[in-house]
Amino acid sequence: MNKIYYYKSFDDEFITSKKQNYKLKNNYKWIHHNLFYKILSYILYYLVLLFSLIYTKLFLHVTIKNKKILKKDKGYFIYSNHTQMLGDVFNPFLVNFPHHPFIICSPSNLGIPIIGKILPMAGALPIPDNIHDMVKFKEAINYHNKKGHPIVIYPEAHLWPYATFIREYPPTSFHFPVEAKSNVYVSTTTYTKSKFYKKPKITVYIDGPFKIDENKTKKENMKKLHDEVYKSMVKRSKLNNYAYITYKKKDN
Repeated sequence: MNKIYYYKSFDDEFITSKKQNYKLKNNYKWIHHNLFYKILSYILYYLVLLFSLIYTKLFLHVTIKNKKILKKDKGYFIYSNHTQMLGDVFNPFLVNFPHHPFIICSPSNLGIPIIGKILPMAGALPIPDNIHDMVKFKEAINYHNKKGHPIVIYPEAHLWPYATFIREYPPTSFHFPVEAKSNVYVSTTTYTKSKFYKKPKITVYIDGPFKIDENKTKKENMKKLHDEVYKSMVKRSKLNNYAYITYKKKDN
């Protein structure tokens, strides 16, 4: 029998760590110009890419569809549903290859023993919890965007393992691509019953690009992108045919 998770709202957490409330240090840096750091980051990227290939293909059994539409673009933003604990860390490296992705994530990820310390070097961009650091965070996103790196965003924010439906998220999630005037793509993870394994087969569909309308205001463009991306995710989510975990809303 498959697991059943009960939730009160889409803000519920199902996966937590011992350092869920991990805070970034006051002097935390999102941009590093140190040559030694850059060399280590370059090496680590290819090590993570290799591990991603092995892990996603041999253990998660992931297939990526329509990846070719990303190859001719760079410096774009890519939005995905948040349903895999490790897959959502490693899948972006294969999805966006040959571009090095940078992934917006919760600071709690940096609290993970051992691996948490190297995540920023691999491409993690932890979200700050104060306005002062938010300025530096935005500078880092713009910096990597101009360098041609894809920025990966999980607008649902909270990890719900193997969820087969798309949770609602606000138009403000599209502030960054609108500000950068960059193209937006969608990466939707879906689940179908496997003939050989207990866990479902994973297929990731890439759609886009969704573009900024120069004739619209910033707020209008955020709403436009939100509606297009959400509609795309919902359409792809209809390809799910197996619920490894079922989510049910609690009665009030």
